[in-house]
Amino acid sequence: MALITKVITRFGHGMRRFLAEFGAFAVLAGRSLRYATSIPRDRRLILDQMEHIGTNSLPLVLVIGFFTGMVGAWQAASQFKGLISYSFLGAAVSRAIFMELGPVLTAIVIAGRVGASIAAELGTMKVTEQIDALESLAISPVRYLAVPRLLAATLMLPILVIFANAIALAGAYLVSNFFLDISSKMFFDSVQRYFHLKDVLGGLFKAFFFGAFTALIGVKVGFSASGGAEGVGKATIRAFVISSMMVLILDFILWTILF
Repeated sequence: MALITKVITRFGHGMRRFLAEFGAFAVLAGRSLRYATSIPRDRRLILDQMEHIGTNSLPLVLVIGFFTGMVGAWQAASQFKGLISYSFLGAAVSRAIFMELGPVLTAIVIAGRVGASIAAELGTMKVTEQIDALESLAISPVRYLAVPRLLAATLMLPILVIFANAIALAGAYLVSNFFLDISSKMFFDSVQRYFHLKDVLGGLFKAFFFGAFTALIGVKVGFSASGGAEGVGKATIRAFVISSMMVLILDFILWTILF
């Protein structure tokens, strides 16, 4: 009986903590939306963040996308062997890339590179009282720090996914053509025959939410950091873990809705 009571108590504490965290994220999102009218005034901050989140992440996204396409082609060929003609390889790999591999892997990369970076940067500003200094100057930290990062991540992640999709398809083609003896015509005819625009748009739609939630989590965790350098380190790890988990949870929810 005592054990059951202890489990119920811990579960209650966990639920209260979860609801409090969820409420804090919702409040931050609402406060960020309030400053939508300040976007033209803060365009320089937004462009700087778009460069940091988008342009600077492109080399890493391209490398991961290229090898993802190559591995995807090998894996599909292994599954097809003796069961399905290789003439369907291009269609299978391309649809997997457009709907799932491109958006999800790119989002996880961005969660590691950008989400953790946002948490570390804002966490350092928090523990060194720079955020308090902004508030003392009547500058809203949400408008000045959060909104540019949220908007930049939301806009740039779908663009990064487009590049990841293209390079992943190129990697799949190279493996198919040079190692599996599938002609260019057979591969791209298969891609074209079974191509659906909704697959690409669905993946980009998911990327839109992935970017928004990754930045939102990084900002919220950074604003909540405390405890000096150790606290910043914990905030960085926490931002990456939560962002990666949310990418997978959102992927399931959006997949169920879209497809």
